[in-house]
Amino acid sequence: MREYLSEFFREFDYSDEDSQELLRSYDKIAEDKHAYILFSQAITAYENNIKLDYAQEIFARVRQAAEIVGIHTYTVELLAFICMSKHLKALYIEQKIDLKVYRDSMLDLKWKLWECKAVKGICGSFVAEWFPGFFDLSRFALGRLQFEIVTVGFDYDKNGVVLKKGESKAINVHIPRTMTPIDKDSCDAAYEKAREFFSDKLDRAVFVCYSWLLFPENKSILPPHTNTYRFMSEYDIVEWGYNSGEDLWRLFDTEEKDPEKLPADSTLRRCYAEHLMRGGRVGFGLGVKI
Repeated sequence: MREYLSEFFREFDYSDEDSQELLRSYDKIAEDKHAYILFSQAITAYENNIKLDYAQEIFARVRQAAEIVGIHTYTVELLAFICMSKHLKALYIEQKIDLKVYRDSMLDLKWKLWECKAVKGICGSFVAEWFPGFFDLSRFALGRLQFEIVTVGFDYDKNGVVLKKGESKAINVHIPRTMTPIDKDSCDAAYEKAREFFSDKLDRAVFVCYSWLLFPENKSILPPHTNTYRFMSEYDIVEWGYNSGEDLWRLFDTEEKDPEKLPADSTLRRCYAEHLMRGGRVGFGLGVKI
């Protein structure tokens, strides 16, 4: 497995610093018999059943292994999913799914590592509970965006589209943090890929998205020329609300709450920081796109 990890880090262009830290963590686990058994059991459980109980079969085991060897759980959780990617790739090949989709999907592990280092200062992932959707073959990265089929939790009847709460299926959209813009061309290409990818499961592609990016007041916070403004404008917002800013780390790469101390090194960050300094609130939106 160590050789596979090294190959994975090269394929996905991990930094030498991150590659070496993750390999050292793996070696430390491998050197402890009890920790290695637990870690290996988690990987084997996934290989035997990708629809397993991830909380019990994966997270409980790898967290126990992390505690035994004194490595942060964020690091060991990311390491486990990277190891699991070996079997996932075999499944893609077996099911004849384009390996470009596999590569785009597995890049999410790297992006979450970047976020964890920026926000927590730890080489790992503090949102590893997000990964199972990729590993049970229900969520896929198709270019710039990520998609999965969901049962909608609301009623909708507009422009010839009828969705019934608890019954209708739609394509859920996720906007990963890739350090690249969510420009119109890349998003349009991703939507088109999703329409084709899920064409055998849906008669008509209807997209839904739940995100802080769809918070309606963003239109008064951001300039119209920004990609976020354009992205949200393509959705019919059906639900929205305020929150306490729990998603701000996604924008600012910090858990800092004082708006005066937030980084303002981009248009999006600057506008949001100024909004917060004026006492503005933040929130979320749920939208529909045809």
